[in-house]
Amino acid sequence: MIAHSPSTPEPLWLHRGTSEIFPHSPTSLDPSENIIQRLMDVRPLRVKLGIDPTGTEIHLGHSIPMRKLRSFQDAGHTAVLIIGDFTARIGDPTGKSEMRRQLTEADVQENAATYLEQIQPILDFNTPGRLEIRYNSEWLCGLDLSKVLDLLSTTTVGQMLAKEGFAERYGRSEPVYLHEFLYPLMQGYDSVAVGADVELGGTDQKFNIAIGRDLQRHFGLPAQFGLLMPILVGTDGVQKMSKSLGNYVGLREDALSMYSKLEKTPDRVIDQYFELLTHFNPEEISRDPRDRQKQLALSITSQYHGESAALAAQESALSLVKGTIHNTLVVPEFNLSTIVFPAKFFYILSASGLCKTSSEARRQIAGGGVKVDGNPMGDVNWLIHHSHELRGRIIQVGKNKCVRLI
Repeated sequence: MIAHSPSTPEPLWLHRGTSEIFPHSPTSLDPSENIIQRLMDVRPLRVKLGIDPTGTEIHLGHSIPMRKLRSFQDAGHTAVLIIGDFTARIGDPTGKSEMRRQLTEADVQENAATYLEQIQPILDFNTPGRLEIRYNSEWLCGLDLSKVLDLLSTTTVGQMLAKEGFAERYGRSEPVYLHEFLYPLMQGYDSVAVGADVELGGTDQKFNIAIGRDLQRHFGLPAQFGLLMPILVGTDGVQKMSKSLGNYVGLREDALSMYSKLEKTPDRVIDQYFELLTHFNPEEISRDPRDRQKQLALSITSQYHGESAALAAQESALSLVKGTIHNTLVVPEFNLSTIVFPAKFFYILSASGLCKTSSEARRQIAGGGVKVDGNPMGDVNWLIHHSHELRGRIIQVGKNKCVRLI
């Protein structure tokens, strides 16, 4: 090990967007208590991040620990990305007021197929030794009952009931199932299986990461550090980013949809977005509120679609409303929560007020007068199965009417 003075400044990348590191004693030279001492180890650290493929879409909130994982890669350490193909069948109960629906193996495999593609722009997939991709079915499927009993013996029912969500449900006399108790133990066992030195997660993952530390000690391994990051507030500026709430920006969204959502980021959360989702330093960020929004939207869209596509999206967003709404980028919004899906697209045009009647909406579509994100849409019978197919898109009828669907 290379000696490291406690007075040496800690790397800025480590603390950017970090809510908590545990354990962390900045004045200690003990590598089990001071992460800086561990970072100075001769060998690269193994930095774990687990993702459960419980859906098909990753949003910007999920990208935050991914970006931190990339920072560790850039500092010379090894990212260990665990695809929780086994744990996803249970689903993380953290923050849930009821039991998650258990997924089938087919569900998980279908969901997992999209994940690596979506995170390609974030992680370094090319530098040898900088990324391991593991599936936790590799070790969890092979656990026999004696090993499961060993895992269960490390934690008490009282400890589990102290976990957020479990205590609330138990207090309301709602069922807490035994298989849910296994989730944090299995996630913790992932740390044992891959020999993690550091585990990354949101602030809601502290309990699970701490379980991993306990299990590593139980199996005679050095205990990992936990590094926690904030939960991203959604585009509504109020609640956490969530697909179910409709306040999210998906990594697979087209450039125009992504830009259009982000250029309306509320002032109250825009500083958090800059810190967690970009590399800008404070002195590089515009002081003008409108320019800040455009700078943020352009930067993030560039990360996932490239600079030229992001600039084109910015221009398209401007052209959609140029000369119609006082030459600004302010677009009226229509909330899709009022629509019962599945629904025909022409009905949404009339419900949003873009057309007076469904008959008028059909005529506009058939006549080529309707655009979706700037692209003509001529299918009169287009059936929308779910709101997320349209959420975030800008719909334009003629030259003077447009709404953003939220």
